[in-house]
Amino acid sequence: MRVRRAVGLLLAFCLLGAAHHLRPVPYGDRLVHSARGERQPHAGGTWTPRVRGTAVVAYDTRTGAPRWRYARAGHRPVAVVHARVQVIALWDDGLLTDTDGRSVRWHRALPDAAEWLPGQGGTGVLRPLGRGILAVVTPRRVTAYRTSDGDLRWVLPARKGCVFRPEHALRRAPALLVAQPCADAAWTEQLVALDHLGRITPDRTPLGNDLPRRGPNART
Repeated sequence: MRVRRAVGLLLAFCLLGAAHHLRPVPYGDRLVHSARGERQPHAGGTWTPRVRGTAVVAYDTRTGAPRWRYARAGHRPVAVVHARVQVIALWDDGLLTDTDGRSVRWHRALPDAAEWLPGQGGTGVLRPLGRGILAVVTPRRVTAYRTSDGDLRWVLPARKGCVFRPEHALRRAPALLVAQPCADAAWTEQLVALDHLGRITPDRTPLGNDLPRRGPNART
């Protein structure tokens, strides 16, 4: 009887282990390293990302060899930006992802993506603002994320009756100029200037975007 119980418990543990390994990966992530990428996956500045079909592929800038490949089951990337040693990708289901080549660090879902992304195609949506902040420009709003952890920093809605045009945004350091066409507004209201702290206005008091301080000297 004891032997049967032991065998039964062993089989149960084996089945639980198999079920654990068969669980679907969250968001369908598939991150695969090449032989060289496994040895040095985080060598900053030595690879550059490209969209290749249904995946984001990082290529060694010296040899041209692939370092790693990141895909999501059933989806394809429509835009990608390289921020230091991170790659931020926008996917056809409106999901925003960040990877450093070793792991997928964070995921964020863009609201209303099904309404605008198929026709817009992702052009100009991802706009780095510097100082570790990424602006995501969509027709209804501009949303800013901290690239280190995906933290939402600020949101700028489009003016009522207007829409943002991501493909018509221009960088004029240190500002990003975003077109906001309006049928009933002066031309000065149809162009919005942004930086890493939000909309540029004379008397703004923006929140800081740095990571919270930790340790005994951190302010509460």
